[in-house]
Amino acid sequence: MNLSLGPLLYYWSRDDMLAFYTEAANWPVARVYLGETVCSRRHLLRLPDWLELAERLAAAGKTVVLSSQTLIESESDLKTLRRIVGDGRFLVEANEWGAVRLLSEAGVPFVAGHTLNVYNPDTLDVLAGMGAQRWLPPVEMSHATLAALLERAPDGIETEVFAYGRLPLAYSARCFTARHYNLPKDDCQFRCLDHPDGLLLSSREGAPFLTLNGIQTQSAGVYNLIGELPALRELGIASLRLSPQSRHMGRVVDAFQAALAGAPHAADTLTHILPGPPVDGYWHGRAGLEYGMERSC
Repeated sequence: MNLSLGPLLYYWSRDDMLAFYTEAANWPVARVYLGETVCSRRHLLRLPDWLELAERLAAAGKTVVLSSQTLIESESDLKTLRRIVGDGRFLVEANEWGAVRLLSEAGVPFVAGHTLNVYNPDTLDVLAGMGAQRWLPPVEMSHATLAALLERAPDGIETEVFAYGRLPLAYSARCFTARHYNLPKDDCQFRCLDHPDGLLLSSREGAPFLTLNGIQTQSAGVYNLIGELPALRELGIASLRLSPQSRHMGRVVDAFQAALAGAPHAADTLTHILPGPPVDGYWHGRAGLEYGMERSC
């Protein structure tokens, strides 16, 4: 079992993004996912820039995967998707079914992203037949449900699990960050740049509830499965996905790598560097905002 660095879900400055991936080249991650998956208005890095980064990371020994946009809204979005599919140098993560169709028609192997919402082995078998080499379960899938699905999974397809980061829960054609500032989506003034880890939404009682990230809604808490490595190994999970955060990401990667190597107390490293409260309720088949079976029983 190894580590993957998921696609950057937030909008950072160009300099910050380039600096982040320069550091990532030296992190103990086997795989790096690149590309804009949330909003096409985020264009401080365009496809040629992502491809240049991909070349650099590949030269540093990383397996690079180009992630497609989750919500295709325009002809320009579709044009970018076609360019990604036609590039041919890197594996592609399909995050919606149109990308699956284009990749399958081109005979290009791909990763089936969690937003394809695969809940049963029959769908997974269809994806494997279309060229999927790896897949991610939906982020809300429990350990028990995943175990039952994998018992009937097709041979040869690897499983990667979202193991760290704010959970991407939903997407909309509306931009919630722009709405927060009373701005139209097409004139959002790129306010996402002001929120490098998303914009926290609290309940009326002041409790953390959700995180707004442009058109994406995330959990307020940070999903953290570092304590579930034995169960993940038992399932035969190939890779753990760590979702980027704006600070201390190198320390997060090191903590997971240490935990994989069997170092005691590796999980303690994360206690003070999470950008939100830890959660793992979905993994245990409980409310998503809960953390730890022993705490909720």
